[in-house]
Amino acid sequence: MITCKRPAYTRLSLSCLCETVPPEAKITVWDNDSGPEMKPVLDAFQNHPRVEQIIYNKTNDKLRGPTNWFWNHSADADFLSKVDDDCLMPPGWCETLVRAHRDIPEAGVLGCWRFLPEDFQPQAASRKIQSFGRHQILRNCWVEGSGYLMKRSVIDKIGFLSASESFTNFCIRAAAAGFINGWYYPFLNQEHMDDPRVPHTAIKTDEDFQRLRPLSAETFNIQSREDWIKRLKYSAWNLQSCSFNPRDYLGWRASLRRKIERLARWRSRAPRI
Repeated sequence: MITCKRPAYTRLSLSCLCETVPPEAKITVWDNDSGPEMKPVLDAFQNHPRVEQIIYNKTNDKLRGPTNWFWNHSADADFLSKVDDDCLMPPGWCETLVRAHRDIPEAGVLGCWRFLPEDFQPQAASRKIQSFGRHQILRNCWVEGSGYLMKRSVIDKIGFLSASESFTNFCIRAAAAGFINGWYYPFLNQEHMDDPRVPHTAIKTDEDFQRLRPLSAETFNIQSREDWIKRLKYSAWNLQSCSFNPRDYLGWRASLRRKIERLARWRSRAPRI
């Protein structure tokens, strides 16, 4: 788990994580220079049997560096995961994904779903839901960077995150290397507390949204709680309808897609008259 300046969320998410992983699982917490308010929250978990270590990093190294560090220092683990400090994991998620990984040799990165039931679009998703023995996967080239379980063999085959690589692009590389990625189905629902619609969110008003604006909202220049909800609904639809062929995200196809996305972001920032 990577934490950063959200002690209230961290108390909930880490407590939930400790309750929902099996006894053989070991949790590493990496704190990105959260300051004095975070320390008592994390100290309360120092002796928890599931928590192996807590690292108080003196700078905010964001996500890529801590993730690579964790992967590099977990060479003895068959499976690796990351859970963010704004996510509440469901009971049995780890055991379910481990079983799926063991039963599906080609499985690479399998995730828990963070959207609401109302966001599910059966017509769009049905063509991407595939059966693998007793398991079903909503296939995609990537999953979100929280609430996933990944085989160690993915790293053995394609390496770590590169200097400028996102987790999304890492997953696309894994898919291109032959791994099956996607969300377990029926969904294992993680509660994403940055979604204003969920019970434990701190984003109740527009004032809360401005104070706690998620990084993705900043990327897309989203200025209100209502517009953020619209963006989340769009993201859910897009994940259910987009291609799961990695060739569509590599080479000239990837270049064209990036240009279209930049145009969409520019349009979202253009003034409305």
